[in-house]
Amino acid sequence: MRKTVRLIVVCALVLLPGISIAGERFDGNWLTKMTCPPKGKTEGYSWQFPGVVSGSNFRGEHGTAGQPGYLLLEGPITDNGSAKLTANGIVASRDYARGVFAHKGEEYSYDVKAQFQDSQGTGTKGQGLGIVGRTCTFEFIKQQGAGQAAGH
Repeated sequence: MRKTVRLIVVCALVLLPGISIAGERFDGNWLTKMTCPPKGKTEGYSWQFPGVVSGSNFRGEHGTAGQPGYLLLEGPITDNGSAKLTANGIVASRDYARGVFAHKGEEYSYDVKAQFQDSQGTGTKGQGLGIVGRTCTFEFIKQQGAGQAAGH
């Protein structure tokens, strides 16, 4: 029994640096482009906003927290680059939002299925209910250079 526990501890210590390196490969500043095409009477739009990956956790913000037009996109990225991000936002205008309850100032949320690679990634927000929703796409581009901070 002691040999088994000792073997597990040794294996964990040997593999831990590799896990940590793999997990940090996405860390850095990212530029996010979100595109939602027009559907029916709802206008299309495209936003670009900064994001940061730290400890394999993505966080990107568009707009001012608590104000119409705000969006927070966040979630963990696995070692293989797959991610299920959560978007929480506040409707800016009825012209750009779909759904019966989509009025300026209303809160909304949805999931984004994403796949990151070393310097780029893509993601998709599903249509939701289909008739009401629409597919939005996301492009993620890792920013190069040491002096670049998110938002600059």
